[in-house]
Amino acid sequence: MEGAKFFWPDCNNPPFSASLSMKEKSRRRTLLSVLEEAAIAIPDELERAFRQHHGLVFATAYRITGNAGDAEDALQTVFLRLLRRSLSAAPLDNMESYLRRAAINAALDVIRARQSDQTVPLPEENSGQMPTVPGQADASGLRQALAQALSQLKPRSAEIFALRYLEGLSNPQIAETLGISQVLVAVIVHRTRQQLRKQLRPYLGDRS
Repeated sequence: MEGAKFFWPDCNNPPFSASLSMKEKSRRRTLLSVLEEAAIAIPDELERAFRQHHGLVFATAYRITGNAGDAEDALQTVFLRLLRRSLSAAPLDNMESYLRRAAINAALDVIRARQSDQTVPLPEENSGQMPTVPGQADASGLRQALAQALSQLKPRSAEIFALRYLEGLSNPQIAETLGISQVLVAVIVHRTRQQLRKQLRPYLGDRS
């Protein structure tokens, strides 16, 4: 697989400005905001998980949404779900893996929730809106179109694609993370990639 070259070169490493960095005070405020009732105390293990992994969750969500506000919404959702889970569930074997997957799914949920109010139409090939050469593709429009296309996939396909091409995990790593075979991962990656190439052809030009 040539995962690192799919779509656009800087997709795996979006530029983070200093304004996107979460300072200590805002990090604490974000953690507090996941609580539905002020009387609920933050468990120590959740506090530690937030301090250690909030950056991973935010960055993962940002790579999908392309929007800092939406990424913060996903961040809050992830730790709210973790709080609810921690009240009765057994400890997680791999917190980082769980949070990475949770961030992907929360980010996709944010996008799906917005689709009824705001959508990003994909231009038809003969509509005159298609870039004449790949270099003319609007990176912002491509990112939005990719996010929309991902949100319309089956959840497992979207998750595997994001882990492979946005998070940079290998097929064996994805298989281990999800508890499925490498063959199944490879099949889903191939089919999803072909489907997205077809949907995003107006943005990709000759690359598709």
